[in-house]
Amino acid sequence: MRVRPYGHEATIIDQLAHGTAASLRDTVLDACKSAGLRCIEVVTAATSLVVTHEARDSEAIRRVLASVTDRGSVVTRTTGPLVEIAVRYDGDDLDDVARACALTVEQVITLHSEAEYEVSFCGFAPGFAYLSGLPGELHLPRRSSPRTRVPAGSVAIAATYSAVYPRESPGGWHLLGTTTANLWDVSRDQPALLQPGMRVRFVRVMR
Repeated sequence: MRVRPYGHEATIIDQLAHGTAASLRDTVLDACKSAGLRCIEVVTAATSLVVTHEARDSEAIRRVLASVTDRGSVVTRTTGPLVEIAVRYDGDDLDDVARACALTVEQVITLHSEAEYEVSFCGFAPGFAYLSGLPGELHLPRRSSPRTRVPAGSVAIAATYSAVYPRESPGGWHLLGTTTANLWDVSRDQPALLQPGMRVRFVRVMR
């Protein structure tokens, strides 16, 4: 891992292990607050974390972040709140996923619904959260032919992640089911239902 400038008003910690950026976020916020420094935003990605701040605080914040990573705080795991999302396993790709993984449809559903996920980072669309923790038996590359329209509420998998499409959009993930959970609502104090570090479980509901 390394700490380096990311323009005049941001600092990046990159070369992180997968699944650690979300846990590091709270540590960074706490360390900056303890040092009397203000972070404007801390944005997590798959293997990196970007801290935006005032240009005048750049050197001080980089010293704090270097101290955090030197202490090994990056490997400290925290337990975030658990969000349960009800899912009907009626996705268009369910049969294809089962065949590709040499599993039955019921085995695919069981593996997906019994796993516990963590929100690693958010992106692609407002409210779209990349959930790590997908069982290895379900790891598949994205579809060779992306769809031009994926309905809102589609529960999907691709590579090592699961996710829920918060609104209708194009997409190349494999669709396992649907949910009525509202992933993005601007009328809420926090529009995104899922935030980095949160835990997620998919709860199967029958048709």
